[in-house]
Amino acid sequence: MMRPVMRNILLNPGPATTTDTVKYAQVVPDICPREEEFGLLMESITDELTQLVATSPAYTSVLFGGSGTAAVESIISSVVGDDTIIIINNGAYGRRMCEIAHTYGISNLEYSSPPDQAIDIGKLEQLILSCSGTVSHLAAVHMETTTGLLNDVYAIGQLCKSHGIDFIVDAMSSFGAIPIQMDEMNISYLAASSNKCLQGMPGVGFVIGNTNKIASLQDRKPRNYYLNLFQQHQYFAKTRQMRFTPPVQTLYALHQAIEELKQEGVHTRYNRYRQSWETLVVGLERLGLTYIVDREHHSRLVTSILEPECVRYDFQQMHDYLYAAGFTIYPGKLDNRGTFRIANIGDISHQDITAFLHALENYLQIIDFL
Repeated sequence: MMRPVMRNILLNPGPATTTDTVKYAQVVPDICPREEEFGLLMESITDELTQLVATSPAYTSVLFGGSGTAAVESIISSVVGDDTIIIINNGAYGRRMCEIAHTYGISNLEYSSPPDQAIDIGKLEQLILSCSGTVSHLAAVHMETTTGLLNDVYAIGQLCKSHGIDFIVDAMSSFGAIPIQMDEMNISYLAASSNKCLQGMPGVGFVIGNTNKIASLQDRKPRNYYLNLFQQHQYFAKTRQMRFTPPVQTLYALHQAIEELKQEGVHTRYNRYRQSWETLVVGLERLGLTYIVDREHHSRLVTSILEPECVRYDFQQMHDYLYAAGFTIYPGKLDNRGTFRIANIGDISHQDITAFLHALENYLQIIDFL
């Protein structure tokens, strides 16, 4: 019988609160990751990840030991050739993709958009048409964790389709909750990780890509080594092994997390998250706090909240007070506005959010905001 693990309610946008069964899935006999048994485990994981958003063999999953950023960097550095990539920057994670492109010396155009407003598809198309060179790729974040804004990847994907552009999506904070169909959305490459809505442990980033497009990278001169998407895919296809040592125990936990997602269902999980979000925003309004993305464009997964206008307010003190009560919150990422963020992903319920709101109310009373 498993002993319960002390439960922390993580309201940061990943890693997320996990079930005890996922935690205990890591307690396995030591195994060399080159053994056939472990290769079959990884093969099962890659197949299951693909099936969540696409059909195999038209699409395939490629695993990396690393954070989600490793998966994003693998795509950008591996798939863009000498042409131009347009990157939508409407938050910290779009900006990170721009930084990756700059680091590798990749020709790129940045489409800047407000972090709390929907993307103007018409203006985005104007940028495509005005580009003097060939635009081969376009990259966007599905759910921009900076604010909780949900970008319309279907509309962007159709725009890419009409212009013959490969569409890259960072689905780090949406994968496993918000339904995605890569073929319908015209997504060529998608990046995500094990530790957010999948409710696994951190340490595995993965790319799901069009199999033919990944194969077409074979003759491209590599810019990278560890993160080379074609080489990682090719090696696994031949051997059922990663080229380099994988995070063994983390992959056992991911396998369990995928099984639990299949049992719950993606739509049901998203509905659970949305119920927690509704509880959160009703409570925020009651406490006189404001969140910054309108309902119409909100992901219902992460919420950026304006900091209280109060002389005694201090984020770190609020964090420490709530942490002592069992809740972990996260600072904001907006440069020009003071915010903090609350995520309602992971193995939590609307009852957990209600308990958090009581603790937050107590803090706000202590600092004389209420």
